[in-house]
Amino acid sequence: MKTTLAAVPAALSILMTAGTAGTFFGFSTGVMPGLGAARASAAIDAMQGINRRIQNPVFLGAFLLAPVAAGTAGVLLLGSGRRAAGLLFLSAGAVYVLGALLPTVVVNVPMNNALDVTAIPSDPAEAARVWADYTGRWTAWNTARAVFSGAGVLLMALGCFKWGANR
Repeated sequence: MKTTLAAVPAALSILMTAGTAGTFFGFSTGVMPGLGAARASAAIDAMQGINRRIQNPVFLGAFLLAPVAAGTAGVLLLGSGRRAAGLLFLSAGAVYVLGALLPTVVVNVPMNNALDVTAIPSDPAEAARVWADYTGRWTAWNTARAVFSGAGVLLMALGCFKWGANR
């Protein structure tokens, strides 16, 4: 029964982590380069709007509940004798917390908050400086979040494989 119950949090953790990984990947590979091709003042204005809108129940729910679901699946799998699968789901949750959630709280959100209170400079050179100071560091950390989220998905996929191999 615990194995059957584990299917729900396992599936949810995979979906939420993959969605988060895709969001981070899309930002690093498309959104940030696209904003970088715009006028710096327009990029700052757009990013301020994005940062305000990303804080919505759908994204925040998936982002914050992904490791909880992975941990729940891991515990249920361990309790049903699926040790390898359970440990992989627990590892995936830990990788996600350390590589996606923690950098978000420590780096990306504080940078977003600082950008949010920044008045958009009317001087194009000053706007370019503000954008350059923000985008390089933010994108590097965002790319790390994408990689760690993707690693979490891979660990969960391996957990599903191990889970299936034990049947």
